[in-house]
Amino acid sequence: MNSFIHDNFCLETEVAQNLYHNYAANQPIIDYHCHLSPQEIAEDKRWDNITQVWLYGDHYKWRAMRSNGVSERLCTGDASDREKFSAWTETVPATLRNPLYHWTHLELKKYFGYEKLLSSKTEDEVWNLSLERMSETSFSTRGLMKSSGVKLVCTTDDPIDSLEHHVAIKNDPTFDIQVLPTWRPDKGMAVESASEFNQWLDALAERSNTDITNFDSYMTALNKQHDFFHQVGCRLSDHGIETAYALDYTDQEITIIFDEIRSGKELTELKILKFKSAMLYHFGVMDAAKGWAQQYHLGAIRNNNSRLFKSLGPDTGFDSIGDFDLARPLAKLLDRLDSSNQLAKTILYNLNPRDNEVLATMIGNFQDGSVAGKMQLGSGWWFLDQMEGMTRQIESLSQLGLLSRFVGMLTDSRSFLSYTRHDYFRRILCNILGNDVKKGLLPNDIALLGNMVHDISYNNASNYFGFEL
Repeated sequence: MNSFIHDNFCLETEVAQNLYHNYAANQPIIDYHCHLSPQEIAEDKRWDNITQVWLYGDHYKWRAMRSNGVSERLCTGDASDREKFSAWTETVPATLRNPLYHWTHLELKKYFGYEKLLSSKTEDEVWNLSLERMSETSFSTRGLMKSSGVKLVCTTDDPIDSLEHHVAIKNDPTFDIQVLPTWRPDKGMAVESASEFNQWLDALAERSNTDITNFDSYMTALNKQHDFFHQVGCRLSDHGIETAYALDYTDQEITIIFDEIRSGKELTELKILKFKSAMLYHFGVMDAAKGWAQQYHLGAIRNNNSRLFKSLGPDTGFDSIGDFDLARPLAKLLDRLDSSNQLAKTILYNLNPRDNEVLATMIGNFQDGSVAGKMQLGSGWWFLDQMEGMTRQIESLSQLGLLSRFVGMLTDSRSFLSYTRHDYFRRILCNILGNDVKKGLLPNDIALLGNMVHDISYNNASNYFGFEL
């Protein structure tokens, strides 16, 4: 029986196959946005079994398992790793047409050399095979990154992080894959809770060796940490926000608002939004001054299940697509930065598919010729990180911008097995182009198309972010 995941998986034409195998498949990976643990990379972590590397922390799989009637004990609870794996194998056949079905079998083939379909019937075979694979010295965080062709990854890091593991990796002569931090200052504008924000401020004060008594000293502390991140190699920021914040405010208002929350006073909704608006602007100015790229991940409504959020915490599978007002505040934020010539290279990611064309046209408003593709429509993200979502992102960018300048795919993952998502994206890209050639919509010029595929797979990201590769 032919394997489900074969060499020409997703490649429906000869042109697509040519483009993928000769221009995409062997390109290195720049994973410029992920949630990998730098500590696990520094320590070259290993795992005891497939559950630990495959199911721990994977809220995509947990959501599917819950939908399939699997109890929480077998998702995030105290069941054994073997029991959790069994629950997942029972769920996999139910994921047909869900991207998990493709991801699962892509990962089984690439990292375990397994080509049969995963189900309860093959569960024991896969479990035993995985134990053998786990015993190999190459099956570790660093080993998996090397075998995946990774050249550089950017993790996601709070401004109060010590970055000690990034420094350790950088100074290790035995490991040549770059692991760089990304500035994620969401907690620096999360003023919904005075107590939580002040706890974070106290940690920032200690980390930056700054006495934070007012807004000016707060900005001093942030700038110290921003400088430190840059020294360690950071070249990107990232903001996970519901929508853009761009209310009008005065500097005096922000000073007073900061004093209020520093004293422990809870803020009104209007003051919260004004403070967020001010901070997004200041963060953008800081990034532009250093030539960084800034990323806005827009549109998630998080922690919707209050009961399970209380028991399990965030990032456990209870987030969804939001329907926030986006276009007008985003235009105002970007224009506010651009008006003072302080708009950094920017990547906009939407979670609601209705916003593809909104963002694809928005980036065209602020392209200024200084950098090719300065403003980017980000890859299909989270709930859109699947065939239809990636296809729609490619189509929107193609029709309303320049696909040829796109900086390509990322994993946005906590798993060291997720690099197959780059392969998945490259196959989808090549298939779209191949079908266009078949329809006569693009010229049958393999060199012309191949160069674009090569650029999107690797070159554009390498040039855009200013990494030292």
